[in-house]
Amino acid sequence: MLVLLPPSEGKAASGRGVPLKPESLSLPGLAGARAAVLDELVELCAADQEKAREVLGLSEGLRGEIAKNVELWTAGTRPAGEIYTGVLYDALDLASLDAAAKRRAGKSLLVFSGLWGAVRVGDRIPSYRCSMGVKLPGLGALGAYWRDPMAQVMPEAAGDGLVLDLRSSAYTAAWKPKGEVAERTASVRVLHSQLVDGVEKRSVVSHFNKATKGRMVRDLLVSGARPKGPAELVETLRGLGYVVDAEAPARAGRAWSLDVVVTEIH
Repeated sequence: MLVLLPPSEGKAASGRGVPLKPESLSLPGLAGARAAVLDELVELCAADQEKAREVLGLSEGLRGEIAKNVELWTAGTRPAGEIYTGVLYDALDLASLDAAAKRRAGKSLLVFSGLWGAVRVGDRIPSYRCSMGVKLPGLGALGAYWRDPMAQVMPEAAGDGLVLDLRSSAYTAAWKPKGEVAERTASVRVLHSQLVDGVEKRSVVSHFNKATKGRMVRDLLVSGARPKGPAELVETLRGLGYVVDAEAPARAGRAWSLDVVVTEIH
């Protein structure tokens, strides 16, 4: 099982680990594309703070993020699973997993990123600021920039098992499963169910969507479940106590769509 995650906007400090070693990152086929984004981002932030702030979409209060980017080649690193914080990662709580679940997380979780393309949670990276929605002056919109490099490496990364896609829309732009891979891919959204005048109403949630996805991934890791495809995933999640509505694709070469329905938001 391969689980595709979005990064978090907020990130922990880089820490005191050794500086970035690009050759140590997973998906080595992305090395050239990563170096190009990294070099342009560092140069932009070092040369013109105002332009960098505009390009990165940062408020005045987040100006310090620019200085963080300037130091990307020399800053300390820590595992990506520690760098990414926020609602989904708080709910996932990788640090508290037992040893077996941590090993499963290291093998199955892949975090998409505007800077790195994608990294595994054990890859050591510095803290940074660069979302997939950024349009760099030289390389252009990162969502489009990453499509070709990701298309080269993702089929192999996906292997022959289930692909569970929990990314937000900005990050799905970088890679969309196709053909046979799409047929074993399941994308998930979280819906909040409420009774209004005796009639069930379902609405998309945002903040709590992330928390539910984090808990769901944690439950899968802890259970040791290894669903081979979307249909098995639906049964696995229901066995773990989730209410799941599944929609099999109408045509070949399309991904499954799953709705996880919650009645309590927390």
